[in-house]
Amino acid sequence: MNESLIITEIKDHIAWVTFNRPQKGNAMTPDFFRNLTQIFNDFNVNPDVRVVIIKAAGKHFTTGLDLIEAADLFGNVAKDKEKFRALIVELQESMNAVEQCKKPVIAAAHGYCIGAGVDLLSACDIRIAMTNTIFSIRETRLAIIADLGTLQRMPYIIGHGIFKELALTGRDFNAEEALQIGFITHVCNDQNALNDKALFLAESIASCSPSTVQGIKEVILFSRDNGVYPGLTYVSQKNAAVLPSADLMEAMSAFMEKRKPIFK
Repeated sequence: MNESLIITEIKDHIAWVTFNRPQKGNAMTPDFFRNLTQIFNDFNVNPDVRVVIIKAAGKHFTTGLDLIEAADLFGNVAKDKEKFRALIVELQESMNAVEQCKKPVIAAAHGYCIGAGVDLLSACDIRIAMTNTIFSIRETRLAIIADLGTLQRMPYIIGHGIFKELALTGRDFNAEEALQIGFITHVCNDQNALNDKALFLAESIASCSPSTVQGIKEVILFSRDNGVYPGLTYVSQKNAAVLPSADLMEAMSAFMEKRKPIFK
């Protein structure tokens, strides 16, 4: 794997993931997807990581799938339909690894965030962007059915009405519209402000009980996929199994002693 495609750094329980192919607009190659899968699988079992921030070097967050490499790759496997299906499943695993990571994931986008970039953001927990960000479910305009998770995840984020318009037209939409429809939660004026906002959100999450934060993410995903009442049953069983916890005792002690809790 070409590890230089993605740079990682862990500091103060926050993992920074930086896409590092700026000369190609951070276009995603097969190695890029494989690296992403491995990185998030590692974060999942690393107790030092409580939150992940994804950002990108250069002018763009990502211009999506590297179409030049994809043309060669797809040309080699397209005649064998089972190999083609297996390749798509392999690429899907990178987005699944992001969503299924126990640690919350914050995406900080700028410039172009199109195609597979929207797939990726749809798998993240929190999305923020610079004012110059352009989003698009670009696959539609390339005669491809988006197949890495946008069609499955994004409707639950923004609602089916506006989602169908965006998916069926493949049109561009900017950060202001993305904020309006709820795809992102904050718009920042420049790169420094974007990174600062991502860090602020990450620090706010990292200061909470890690087991509680991870439990919340798990319950949210379970409830989305299984429904309200199964979700209520699931969370009741989960809390009954883990409470009272050491972090709960620490929170109560800190409240009584009028200090900030130290969660482990």
